[in-house]
Amino acid sequence: MKYEEIVKSHPLVLVDFYADWCGPCKMMVPVFKELKSAMGDKVKIVKIDTDRNQQLSAKMGIRSIPTMVLYKEGQQVWQQPGAMPMHTLKSKIESFI
Repeated sequence: MKYEEIVKSHPLVLVDFYADWCGPCKMMVPVFKELKSAMGDKVKIVKIDTDRNQQLSAKMGIRSIPTMVLYKEGQQVWQQPGAMPMHTLKSKIESFI
């Protein structure tokens, strides 16, 4: 599935650009699990490995990881680099529901 199709596959899609070697990315794993548990089907969470998807990462202008990008109905509405606590991420996503 192409990136454009993925971000249009659900009304609200959160894309996590990460790498396996990235410490802050590893810190976000339990945050995403908790977020998925708290929000259920309200948001689709997609993880994209920047090492395996270098062209897409460059096209998206990803310069630091983790970087979260939120799409609403296929349109990018928010982008934020760096790790963050679950409540901050959840409230940001909820502001677009």
